[in-house]
Amino acid sequence: MASINLKTEIPGPKSRALMERRSAAVPQGPFHITPVFAAKAQGPTVEDVDGNRFLDFANGIGVTNTGHNHPEVVAAVKEQTDQYIHTSFNVMPYEPYVEVAERLNQLAPGDFPKKTFLVNSGAEAVENAVKFARAFTKRQGIICFDHAYHGRTYMAMTMTAKTKPYKHGFAPFNPEVYRAPLPYNYRWPGQQGKGDEPTVVAEAFRAFIDVVEGQVGPDQVAAVVIEPVVGEGGFIPVPLQFMKKLDHYCKEHGILLILDEIQTGFGRTAKMFAANHYGLEPDMLILAKGLAGGMPLSAVVGRADVLEGTPVGGAGGTYSGNPVACAAALAALDHYENPETFAHARVLGDVMIKTLNEWFEQYPIIGDHRGLGPMRAIELVTDRESKTPNKDAVGAILKHSYENGVICIGAGTYGNVLRFLIPLTATVKELEEGLSIVEEGIRRLCPVPADV
Repeated sequence: MASINLKTEIPGPKSRALMERRSAAVPQGPFHITPVFAAKAQGPTVEDVDGNRFLDFANGIGVTNTGHNHPEVVAAVKEQTDQYIHTSFNVMPYEPYVEVAERLNQLAPGDFPKKTFLVNSGAEAVENAVKFARAFTKRQGIICFDHAYHGRTYMAMTMTAKTKPYKHGFAPFNPEVYRAPLPYNYRWPGQQGKGDEPTVVAEAFRAFIDVVEGQVGPDQVAAVVIEPVVGEGGFIPVPLQFMKKLDHYCKEHGILLILDEIQTGFGRTAKMFAANHYGLEPDMLILAKGLAGGMPLSAVVGRADVLEGTPVGGAGGTYSGNPVACAAALAALDHYENPETFAHARVLGDVMIKTLNEWFEQYPIIGDHRGLGPMRAIELVTDRESKTPNKDAVGAILKHSYENGVICIGAGTYGNVLRFLIPLTATVKELEEGLSIVEEGIRRLCPVPADV
């Protein structure tokens, strides 16, 4: 096992020097969770420029599900760069793009003909999914949800719920985007503790109907876009019954159901897609992050008739479906299609559930813990009765963690959620080692009574 190994104070001298250069050359917009600069990475670990080694529970914000520098992904990238790096699919097409599309069409749920369109980033895939939906339905309305995060480009940013830092100062936003309440069990109005799920589902669905029928009209809605597990908004799994009601309503009214699986896809929930947990066959899937093992690639996968609703030249881009990224994706898909990959992910998820249950019993600063498979999070509060978000606690735990060799990241509309995005190739021992360091940070804020 590659153990945690810190050789300098954090940040070390080389990282501090690089941060000075970064401050002089790069605008303040791009944020940093840690003050250290990466030098190399392998599997679940990252080494900084000062030789400090960290367990990476941030996973490049859920990108390197295969672990850093997976050997087969690296080999595929090297082999492709020896052939050609770029032609633009719009100028001279190439087989890797077609093969990725074939593989995703086969893997995506749904017993109907499918097609796949490739682009570069999650936000770009979101934007194109909206284009496909509007072109096919000849309708304009897009329904999204509270606590959603769909990206930073203008349509994606409009669909994103959180104002600061994502939307503040960037208005006006795109028209014909409507927002419905998310069935956020822990924070649903009038509910204590975790909340009564059937009540939350019923009330949230009535609120959804009010938005659709009261503000836009179902015959004017092109698509409903939802994350099956809300990512940046706090790792909130959408209740199964709500998703089924949503699916039925969309089918009844000719509305396309689009699942944003940018963060949940490719084993993050211990299945290929979170849709597999729900038994859903969405009209379109939006994919990115884990798709290409660390290379920039995203996709819209969906009904062939929907994606064919855009005319020739109506979708594309210079770098879209870059051949090197496609080669990486094919190697990553080989890894995901190995049954052992998700079997191990389920084991990691079980360890996390057991650990977080124990933390919840010991530390009243944890108001809720939740997730799907190994995609887990804890929500921190000042006290469980008021549920007041405790953003400062997340910052303190993140700092304690990276200063002791574990990289984690926060989440949540209120900034009070600590999320875990462990590489699916991490061992149980590595997971437990990293979690013990995070727990140390929690214990400093919320000591366990002597009689516990």
